[in-house]
Amino acid sequence: MRDRGSMLVVTVLVGVAFTAAVLLAVEPVLEGLVDRQRARAAADAAALAGVTSGRAGAAGLAAANGGVLVSWSEYGDEVTVVVEVDGQRATARATDAP
Repeated sequence: MRDRGSMLVVTVLVGVAFTAAVLLAVEPVLEGLVDRQRARAAADAAALAGVTSGRAGAAGLAAANGGVLVSWSEYGDEVTVVVEVDGQRATARATDAP
């Protein structure tokens, strides 16, 4: 009966290996979700800045949020921007109309 508890060690090692494999597989997916959310937040902020400060304000706020202003357009009192953060693009619109 000297083998008592040896299966527990094997089970724990298999569990740790399985958990590590799952975490390594899920990490890129979660990173993409975070980047997409950062792009959306940067685009929203850039669109709002674009309404009051124009293209330069939108580009500055996109950069402050870790992004790059890809496109900016103004039609009447509505501003539309596309911002890219770490390969993820997001579009946002803002207006100062009531």
